[in-house]
Amino acid sequence: MKSITALTFLMVLCELAFSQTMTVHKRDQTTVTFQLSQIDSITFSSTTIVNTKIAFAAFRDGNAEIYVMNYDGTNQMNLTNNPADDHNAHWSPDGSRIAFFSTRDGNREIYVMNAADGTNQTRLTNNSAIDAEPSWHPDGTKIVFMSDRDGNQELYIMNVDGSNQVPLITHPAADREPAWSPDGSKIAFTSTRDGPGDIYVIDSTGITRLTFLGGRYPVWSSDGTKIAFNSYRDGDWEIYVMDTNGTNQTNLTNNMVEDNYPSWSPDGTTICFYSYRDGNYEIYSMNADGTNQTRLTNNNSVDWDPSWSPYLSPTSIITVQTQEN
Repeated sequence: MKSITALTFLMVLCELAFSQTMTVHKRDQTTVTFQLSQIDSITFSSTTIVNTKIAFAAFRDGNAEIYVMNYDGTNQMNLTNNPADDHNAHWSPDGSRIAFFSTRDGNREIYVMNAADGTNQTRLTNNSAIDAEPSWHPDGTKIVFMSDRDGNQELYIMNVDGSNQVPLITHPAADREPAWSPDGSKIAFTSTRDGPGDIYVIDSTGITRLTFLGGRYPVWSSDGTKIAFNSYRDGDWEIYVMDTNGTNQTNLTNNMVEDNYPSWSPDGTTICFYSYRDGNYEIYSMNADGTNQTRLTNNNSVDWDPSWSPYLSPTSIITVQTQEN
């Protein structure tokens, strides 16, 4: 017997009546075809947005803590449980760990912890400067972050164990809020090099400016085709989305109060963010086109800085058991 596994499929078509074959259509646009006469068994499993969580910061315990909740706002749980301020959570690509910054050792430093229960909280940076705003490389081996250790805010890269901390960009302006692209080839970030703050992208060819009317907190969609971000261009903070070359910049929230800090669901259909529309800061979600804006948290404290997890169980799998030739 041999087993052939197709990951991240779009659909399965079984042409039983005519060709007596089964075709597996994969997300990478390739296909695998099996003769039904050679198939012994088929095992199918699927993962949806239900299998995700949202990490966020909350001030409900008298200080900032990292919480996690289900995608729909249920089962909210404090992960950090520390008297210092902990926030700015970012999930590892496999969903097993969360990077964040904490003031527990006297200044802002970057830590990681187990995402499931908050255990194994480990410090990665250790200096007198501010280190914050971590973002994981999609292969899980590196973290890009902001540090002012050289006198102004710059982007640095380090290994996930905190070793080999090196500057990515050296510029007299402030560079911050980095976000790695899904394929690992680019990093979007915010910079004041041409004004009060706009979004740029750095890759192997150089640095490209994407916004010209202000922008902060860029975050990539999982397929790498869109970037959500914040802008104050309409007189208050709103969530926008644009193509990754900076075109088609569209206001999604259109609200008279602050809407901030977007984060995409792993399937690209939904964006979470925080908003002041109900009189205090709460976490909301909306469709990727801005419709169906829904409140997820509801308490008298401040909830902010949401970060959507990757899928927390295996991606969709079809396993086909075939006969040996």
